[in-house]
Formats: sequence, C-alpha cells, structure tokens
Amino acid sequence: MSRKFEKASGQCLCGAVKYEIDGEISSFHICYCSRCRHATGSAHASSIFTQPENISWRSGKELIQRFELESAKSWAKQFCKVCGSSVPYVNRLGTFLVVPAGSLNEDVHITPDDRIFCEDRCTWVDGIQGSPEFPALPGKF
Repeated sequence: MSRKFEKASGQCLCGAVKYEIDGEISSFHICYCSRCRHATGSAHASSIFTQPENISWRSGKELIQRFELESAKSWAKQFCKVCGSSVPYVNRLGTFLVVPAGSLNEDVHITPDDRIFCEDRCTWVDGIQGSPEFPALPGKF
C-alpha cells in the first residue's frame, strides 16, 4: 500500500473547484472533535495531511472561501463558494496541506493512521456497524 498521492485528482461537489495532488502522504486522521463535526455536519472529518507544495489547482481557485475559527490555534476550513463543499487547505501554521479525503475522485487505498479526539465522538457512531446496508437510498425515501 503506497503512502503517496500519484496525481490524484479531487473536486468540490459542483465541480467548479478542481485540484490535483502529487507527493508523500504524511498522515491520515479521522477526527471526532466538535469543530470537525460541526464543520462537516457529520460524525467526523477524514483528513489526509501532506506538504503544501503538493497541490496544483486546476480550476476554480478564485471560488474558494477560507474560514478560520478565531479561538483555534491551527484549525481552518476552505470550501467552494458555489456549493459549500470542503476543499484542501493549508493549516494556519503553514506546515501541512489538509485534504478532505471525501473530496478525492480516486480511492488512494490507504487506511487512516488513527482516530483522534475520541472523547468528543457522538455516541450514535458506535451503532453504525450493526445497521443495515443498502447499495443506494432505500425505496422508503
């Protein structure tokens, strides 16, 4: 299993912002902190860390909005102004490029290194493994 992006592409939901990543993966974290939960609207953020120089913006860079939580030391978020979906960003310290794993077009075939801020995890997450699985949205919706 490679720990490297090899011209992996990604984009926002509407496709207005597109990027390409090439280079070593430093780490892959599943984060349950309250900031990541609120920012994603989900149980956790899935973030792959690499070096800032490993990204090439292909389109829509001018459509990116950045949000920095004033009370946070290094937390930030970037998203497409058109559809609101997360796109990669350089952390506030300038030390890492944080790539939302769900924004990638290809499966990079790596597993997360760890799960962090587990004490902040929503209790309903523990029941996910036992819930029914469907290949698409069930017909009752």
